[in-house]
Amino acid sequence: MFMVGGYLWAVYFYPDGKSPEDNAAYVSLFIALASEGTDVRALFELTLLDQSGKERHKVHSHFGRTLESGPYSLKYRGSMWGYKRFFRRTLLEQSDYLKNDCLSVHCSVGVVKSHTEGPKFYSIAVPPSRIGHHFGQLLKTGKGTDVSFEVDGEVFYAHKLVLAARSPVFRAQLFGPMKEQNTKQIKVEDIEAPVFKFLETSPCKLYAGVADAYAFEVNLWHALLHFMYWDSLPDMQELTGLDSKWVTTLMSQHLLAAADRYGLERLRLLCESNLCEDVAINTVATTLALAEQHHCFQLKAVCLKFVAVPENLRAVMQTDGFVYLKESCPSVMTELLEYVARVIEHSVYVCKHGIEPIFDGSDANVSGGRIISGLWKDEEEKCVKLRGDGRGKGKW
Repeated sequence: MFMVGGYLWAVYFYPDGKSPEDNAAYVSLFIALASEGTDVRALFELTLLDQSGKERHKVHSHFGRTLESGPYSLKYRGSMWGYKRFFRRTLLEQSDYLKNDCLSVHCSVGVVKSHTEGPKFYSIAVPPSRIGHHFGQLLKTGKGTDVSFEVDGEVFYAHKLVLAARSPVFRAQLFGPMKEQNTKQIKVEDIEAPVFKFLETSPCKLYAGVADAYAFEVNLWHALLHFMYWDSLPDMQELTGLDSKWVTTLMSQHLLAAADRYGLERLRLLCESNLCEDVAINTVATTLALAEQHHCFQLKAVCLKFVAVPENLRAVMQTDGFVYLKESCPSVMTELLEYVARVIEHSVYVCKHGIEPIFDGSDANVSGGRIISGLWKDEEEKCVKLRGDGRGKGKW
C-alpha cells in the first residue's frame, strides 16, 4: 500500500485474470482505493517495466486525458481502476518484462482536488457576527415575548424558544414531558446558592455592604438573561449601580451557581475564569466552597494554592466564608491541610553548618499543631516550618 493525496492505495495483480471464466488467458492489474473515501477523483498510470535494460516499457496512462474527459471518480473504499486484460499471459511469460518469475510494475496516482488555489482579485470585508446583538435587542424591546418570570417581586419577560435553545433545563421546563402546568408565568424561588444564605445571616461586612444595597437575586436574573441573549456578561457595576470593587466578584460567584443550575456551561466557565483572576482574602473561602459544590476543579486548585500560603491562611480563617467552608465542605478542609503541609514542606530550607533557626512567632490551630514562621540568619533566607503534636489529625 502507498499514500497519495491523503488516501491509501493498493495494487492488485491477478495472474489468472480477475474473472477466470472470462479472461483466464490474460493477467489483470488494478489500482484500488484502500481507505475510506467518497467520490475520490484521481488519474492513474500503470507501467510494466522492461527488465532487460532495453527500456521498452509498457505504459497505460490517463494523465493525458482532456479536461472534458476528466479524472476517474472512485465512489467508495475498494473501488478499482485498471485492466482485466492487461497482458496476454503466454506472451508475458516469454517477454523481457518477466525476470526470475518476477514482474516490476510502476504505479502513479494523481488525486484531483476540487478547490484550486489562485490569485484573489477581490477584497470583501465580512463584518463580525452580530447575532448576540440582535437577540439582545429582542430582549430589550420585549417584542414577541411569551413567558414571564417573577423574581423577588420583579417581572422579567422572555422568549421560550430562546431560553430552550440556550439551556437544557429551560428546555425541559418549558417543552419537556415534565414541563410545568403554567409555562407563561413562572415564579423563580430559591435561586440563591446556600453559601450566600449563610453569609446573609452572618455579620459579614463585605457582603452586607454590597448585597443589602440592592436585591441581588434581581440583578442575578438580569445578568442571567443578558448572557442567554447576548452570549456575554453585562457590566456588573453598571447593572447594580454600585462602584464597589467586589461587585464583579460577588456577581460572578452568584452567576457560577446559577449557570450550574441551568446547564449554561459557557457561562460557568466564564465565571470560573473571572474568579480565578480575582482571588482575594475576603472572598476566597466562599469561592472555594462554590468551586467544590459546582465541580470547578481549576478554580478549586487556584483557591487552595492561594489559601495555603501561610500569610494568607491566617487572614482567610477570620472570614465568615471560612466558617461556612468548614461546616459545609469537610473534605475540602482535609485537602487544604494536605496542601498546606506540602507548601510548608517545600518551603523549608536545609540549615547550613548546623545554624539553628530563630523563630519570630507562631499561630496555634485547634488541633494543637503550630504554624511557625522562622528566619535563618545564614544568607538571610526565610523559611516556614510546621510542627505537629504527633496525632496527625485535627480540625481547624
